[in-house]
Amino acid sequence: MPKLFLLFLAFTFSLFVNAQELMCNISVNSSQIQSSDKKIFRTLQTAIYEFVNNTKWTNTNIQSEEKIECSMLINISKRISNDEFEGTIQIQSTRPIYGTSYKSTLFNFIDNNFRFKYLEFQSLEFSETTHISNLTSVLAFYVNIILGLDFATFSEDGGNIYFTKAQRIVTNAQNAPEKGWKAFENDRNRYWIANNMLEPRYSDYQSTMYRYHRLGMDKLAEEPDDARYEITDALESLRSIYRENSSAFILQLFFDAKSDEITKIYSEAFPNEQARIIKTLIEIDPSRSSKYQDIVKQSEIGR
Repeated sequence: MPKLFLLFLAFTFSLFVNAQELMCNISVNSSQIQSSDKKIFRTLQTAIYEFVNNTKWTNTNIQSEEKIECSMLINISKRISNDEFEGTIQIQSTRPIYGTSYKSTLFNFIDNNFRFKYLEFQSLEFSETTHISNLTSVLAFYVNIILGLDFATFSEDGGNIYFTKAQRIVTNAQNAPEKGWKAFENDRNRYWIANNMLEPRYSDYQSTMYRYHRLGMDKLAEEPDDARYEITDALESLRSIYRENSSAFILQLFFDAKSDEITKIYSEAFPNEQARIIKTLIEIDPSRSSKYQDIVKQSEIGR
């Protein structure tokens, strides 16, 4: 009987572990802080790792091999007081591509407004209905953005539930003293990330994410010509966003994650495809024009 009970506990624990959605690497860098005692930063790193990876963020059953791979690099630049810190957080998430070992970057962003309080060994608490802690609110916000982007690549509008949760976190934080949550602070912060993901004027972004990944990237290994056609069509649909608002933050977020990948995809395309996509990319992402013009050069090198 005890053995059966232990087996039951082991099975239950295994289900619990496999239930979480993320496999997120957490790194806390405190090299800029002049202190002989760095233990609090190691404790912080462990606490964040457990909070992000062990929290059940969705109602979806996720298998171990399906966990979303991501990373959060926290660079602490200032210790304001015994329990208050300031720095940056860089978030990156990837998605595996069907039939390959390749992982496609979905999100790559550095948040320069990361100020939070933390006492060593304190538990990290988060509520969807109120702003308890800037540390956990920021972490939960980016977890939901990561989830939303991943789900958006598997079904059209599949990420909206998580983008809505991220927007709710923003709303709850409107009275918080820390920066990064308010529309008037700048046009490249958490407020605008959530806003742009759900903005009806930018609805083509969601369909682009789905078509680019599910109909394009997932078929690129087996049907490269057809897959590139879908990717091209998906990218061209972003024109509507650019023409609506040429400085739309959502376009910057997309191309910060995708520009290198796109140049590699089209370095193997036919010349007429290259000419078509280069024209599109230079129009909707002009700051990287020289990178896209190099697609032809990369193609010639590859040959």
